Amino acid sequence: MKMVFRWYGEGNDTVTLKQIRQIPGVEGIVWMLHDVPAGEEWPMDKIMAYKRLSERSGLHLEVVESVNVHEDIKLGLPSRDRYIENYKKTIAKLASVGVKTICYNFMPVFDWARTDLYKEMEDGSTALFFEKAKIHDLDPMDLVRQIADNPDFTMPGWEPERLGRLSELFEAYRGVTEDDLRSNLRYFLEQVVPVAEHYDIKMGIHPDDPPFSIFGLPRIVKNRDDIRRVLDFVDSPSNGVTLCSGSLGANPDNDIVAMVKEFAGRIPFAHIRNVKVYDNGDFIETSHRTQDGSVDIAGIVRAYAEIGFTGYARPDHGRHIWDEKCRPGYGLYDRALGIMYLWGVWDSVTREKKATAEGSGQ
Repeated sequence: MKMVFRWYGEGNDTVTLKQIRQIPGVEGIVWMLHDVPAGEEWPMDKIMAYKRLSERSGLHLEVVESVNVHEDIKLGLPSRDRYIENYKKTIAKLASVGVKTICYNFMPVFDWARTDLYKEMEDGSTALFFEKAKIHDLDPMDLVRQIADNPDFTMPGWEPERLGRLSELFEAYRGVTEDDLRSNLRYFLEQVVPVAEHYDIKMGIHPDDPPFSIFGLPRIVKNRDDIRRVLDFVDSPSNGVTLCSGSLGANPDNDIVAMVKEFAGRIPFAHIRNVKVYDNGDFIETSHRTQDGSVDIAGIVRAYAEIGFTGYARPDHGRHIWDEKCRPGYGLYDRALGIMYLWGVWDSVTREKKATAEGSGQ
């Protein structure tokens, strides 16, 4: 397991590369060009600027999250081919600076959704929260104003150029079924996966967050069966899944330990975080400790260790603790604590495996 840490860039993150470098076991940053609109080819000069920063910091830049997929690709419009060509060119450029994994998603309009960015918990910390009943009565524009109207930080998945077309996009998706969206994803993968394979890059689709439909929009990466379908679209090691325990864990029916074992060779990137799911369907992002949420984080990390996982992992989101002022979900302190919890489980399991092998004379 190669530990990485998401970083939003100079002037766009309260966490510094120096601080990331001091978290035990962290080898690299997870990055993207936040100022390049979805569908556009990434400029080489901006890519090289990140490469220089990573080299100075001693952290690699082998994982990109995300190269966003243009809505025209998801909708299957004739213009999609132009945006797919840009995607292919971006893959080639990223390979030239050492990128090995690209995380992306195929969620219509919204990449993720929460109804409260700073829900107070019993201990006084705050965290990202989703109130299921509220989302049914909420106007999508109200959600946009709540999440995207943040003067201090860009919010991934809530880019202004996309959200400025919200009414137009909802109209475009009217009548689009899950099967339609799957067909458009398959078309995209059939085009880009051979390019990724040529450059030895692993593509990892991120599950839907939350893993069910909101605002009537189709969702196609919600569970084990959905992931199996996506991987079957193009049978290649470069067509993988970014297995996110927090996204999938918002549905208690999802057995993430079983998914780790089934999709072992097709998980280039793991997001490992916990959520507490309430009986009414609400959920809140907790600490990474298994007992604090509804997701078996210890069991998930054990499964990764048992399959000999050599991909990348990040602690994903964290609570806001110790009065830290940061991007929602992306402070330093709780994510660093989460990493140490993950390492604790990992080290214990790998030590057990070694002792068992030595005891059996292997």
